[in-house]
Amino acid sequence: MGVQGIDDEGWGSAMDLEAFRTQLDTWLDAHADELAPEFTGAATLDQHMEQIAKVRRLTFDAGWARHGWPESVGGLGGSSLPRAYLSEALTARDLVYSGVYSMPEVLGPSVVTFAPRELSATMLPRFLRGDEVWCQGFSEPGTGSNLASLTCRAARADDGWRVTGQKVWTSLAQYAQRCVLLTRTGTIESAHRGITALFLDMDSPGITARPIETMHGEPEFCEVFFDDVAVPFDRTIGRENEGWAFAMDLLPYERSTSLWQRAAFLHRRLGDLVAEADPDMIDPVKLGEVTQLVYAFRARSRATVHRMARGEALGAETSIDKVLLATTEQAVFDLVADVLPAAVTIDDDAHCERWRTEFLYSRAASIYGGSSEIQRNIIARRVLDLGDDR
Repeated sequence: MGVQGIDDEGWGSAMDLEAFRTQLDTWLDAHADELAPEFTGAATLDQHMEQIAKVRRLTFDAGWARHGWPESVGGLGGSSLPRAYLSEALTARDLVYSGVYSMPEVLGPSVVTFAPRELSATMLPRFLRGDEVWCQGFSEPGTGSNLASLTCRAARADDGWRVTGQKVWTSLAQYAQRCVLLTRTGTIESAHRGITALFLDMDSPGITARPIETMHGEPEFCEVFFDDVAVPFDRTIGRENEGWAFAMDLLPYERSTSLWQRAAFLHRRLGDLVAEADPDMIDPVKLGEVTQLVYAFRARSRATVHRMARGEALGAETSIDKVLLATTEQAVFDLVADVLPAAVTIDDDAHCERWRTEFLYSRAASIYGGSSEIQRNIIARRVLDLGDDR
């Protein structure tokens, strides 16, 4: 059965989207063996990356992953809803690791909007097909959530920019061929008015990526060092010193529409828990509360996905999506720890290792993409107008 989440609103006729769903689900069923992971239970990050690359290649070559992206970058045009349904269907079938699979939805839309047309037309199809991995060079040591205080500098030279500095918490940098990078090109006093976005090749001389292993046991993040790295001027995304606009366009995607498949993941895991657990171990009140959170997050995320499909600008209100994700993800896996305590503590078979890894990863949900405290400040100041937005 197909996942029932995205409906026909905003994507042509009901017949169009229903046909897409039906045909995609039929294709996924027919290619189940080819799409299936070569691992069961817990997997390493290397295995997840190989699986995602395979799924991207198969779905892109069959046309499914091209829906919703502009024709100018190798897509088939149309609304973004079909690609949202694709990511939901793949996640619900446990074919992809949802957190890593979301990167094109984080980076792709803003690159299409701000990058030179020739650059996005050349690069984005490689990303969508899984031929390349991209990373996002935003966070730095010492800047915390104050992104406007970044210090990684790009200086003008005769042959292009020269980048020197450091980034941290850069997801998948050790796998990446490209980096979407924020740099300081004005004075530090100019804050957000002196930032420029660049599109950088990760095999350029002078780049060192050092993986950071998190408590769930995988090196999903890196600290990245740039030592006089050359970047051609034609790799500038948007205008010089106006990279803040690019960042403010990108962050709402990171905090909202890229999380749609995470809703499908949490819905599936909650169902897995109910199916696997001893019913006597489940507190029905707590199960009801967690189920309510899952559906609230899905409803909010669905609404945001539809807003994007209608061409509406996404902004500060997407912090609500991010807070709901963090609250929901941690609630789901807190329930796992209550109902299957041995699975997240002492049992060592592959199946329990998956539960334990996902439980540990859920602890980061209130930090990655901007901490819940920062998101609540944004909601209070910029959505509810409850304070000075400085």
